[in-house]
Amino acid sequence: MRALNGRGRAAAAFAFALVAAWLPWSRATAAERLHCTVVSDAETGTVIHREGVCDRRFFPMSTFKVPLALMGYDAGILTDEHNPAWPKPADKQNARGPAVVDPTIWEKQSIVWYSQELTRRLGEKRFAGYVNALDYGNKDVSGDPGKSNGLTDAWLMSSLAISPDEQVRLLRRLLKRELPVSAQAISKTMAIIPRFPAGDWAVHGKTGSGWLKTTAGATDKNRPLGWFVGWAEKAGRRIVFARVEVGMQPQSKPMSFLVRDSLLKDLPALLEGH
Repeated sequence: MRALNGRGRAAAAFAFALVAAWLPWSRATAAERLHCTVVSDAETGTVIHREGVCDRRFFPMSTFKVPLALMGYDAGILTDEHNPAWPKPADKQNARGPAVVDPTIWEKQSIVWYSQELTRRLGEKRFAGYVNALDYGNKDVSGDPGKSNGLTDAWLMSSLAISPDEQVRLLRRLLKRELPVSAQAISKTMAIIPRFPAGDWAVHGKTGSGWLKTTAGATDKNRPLGWFVGWAEKAGRRIVFARVEVGMQPQSKPMSFLVRDSLLKDLPALLEGH
């Protein structure tokens, strides 16, 4: 093989750096703290607060249940807050959660098998079509190489990735009803997103937990990933937000709970005067 000259080596190094920066599973250095908080006015898009690496893409994990609900309601698979109520599959009896799950329980308790049953009923073509139409992150629903699992696992530490900035843009389009789904699908999705208090603000948000991956593709338990995304309302005003944090050591509980609780604590101060 012909050796690269100085210019070729520099170009190759630059290309590798670009790929490594884009890949959500690329290894971060031990000292690298990955985090972002972005808050924007839902109506105008004006950025109220933004800090951290907000343009970097990460696995969406259970935050993907927001667009999944939009898909399910738009396709007529989901019908209202409590239907369909699906029984836990025989091969998921040891999974957490109740024996029967409806859309509200699904979002509140982040039931993975319910998401996967929904995408199976959508089918590969319709599922991929919705992801593209929603312009969701990198739009890659291929799944893990060679495993043909994109339909059920693309968002679970696999091929799909989204940045905090992109999460906020999607949420703005949701609240402004600019997404390419029915008005009913938007209203019904908004009705099942979990709610939390944050001072005088009423917060609607979805968590998501996972881990980064090593360059070899293994789960890196030293780099837990946590999301909290959603919107908040007060006196007729709405803001949208996304917070993501990657820890630097294993955690005893889901990283998303820590991220959610910290955002709920911080949000009133971040919005003070705005």
